[in-house]
Amino acid sequence: MGSTRYDMDARFDRARKEGYGYKSAGEIFTQNAKRRAHESMNPKGISFRESRDSDVHPNSVPVILGLDVTGSMGHIPHELIKEGLPKLMGGIIQGGVPDPALLFLGIGDHECDAYPLQVGQFESGDEELDMWLTRTYIESGGGGNAGESYLLAWYFAAFHTRTDAFEKRNQKGILFTVGDEPCLKTLPASTIREIMGTGQQTYTQFELLEEARKRYEVYHINVLHSEQAMRADSGWKELLGQNCLSVADHREIPNVIKRIICDTFKNKTFGSADNAGFDNIQMF
Repeated sequence: MGSTRYDMDARFDRARKEGYGYKSAGEIFTQNAKRRAHESMNPKGISFRESRDSDVHPNSVPVILGLDVTGSMGHIPHELIKEGLPKLMGGIIQGGVPDPALLFLGIGDHECDAYPLQVGQFESGDEELDMWLTRTYIESGGGGNAGESYLLAWYFAAFHTRTDAFEKRNQKGILFTVGDEPCLKTLPASTIREIMGTGQQTYTQFELLEEARKRYEVYHINVLHSEQAMRADSGWKELLGQNCLSVADHREIPNVIKRIICDTFKNKTFGSADNAGFDNIQMF
């Protein structure tokens, strides 16, 4: 995976053809009507998702983006497919990081949702990234409990990903979760077995955060669009410190992610990026 380039012109053409700019979420995210996760995004039985170097991307930079797909956050994937994703990828490449490999995760609530974790692949190409994003089932679940399952992103990153960046260059990737709730505090072994097919140990949020941090810089973007999100903000700041990034406008999410990635890797040595087609990053 990750052996194709992000072609902005091709992405513009496909966006026009598919109607990303005007179609509803239900028309674009077709799993919503089926009320189930896409089979290819079912994590059960997955050993690893891998971010590997290639001739096209010799210095792959693994980025995991865990999107909250519960009721209050389901509009974020729709905004990304409309215009946020090309702004994000174009901005990263223009910012001097030519080899990003992005893995989408769909995050729900393991205490009450049918599909609390959905998993794509590490990809760099525009067509592949659109495919995984639009395959995501926006379950619109969640419940009146103590939070959502952002710690599932930490679990998956820690135990089910492999990257050339870390194995060859001792370089951590970057993991973002995006949401508006607190993080559930415990991931039981029984839940891990149900989701992944195997699992013998119960983890706390602190244990999983520590494991994920061994190979990733971990961030959470808290979207402050409700009183609940504002109340959750202090807990996230206690947990992550300055790596809790609070935004009032969800449309700023691509810019926040781009800035973190480019600031993290701006002093790294990369080959010159091919920025053809990135002069006009707008959607139609």
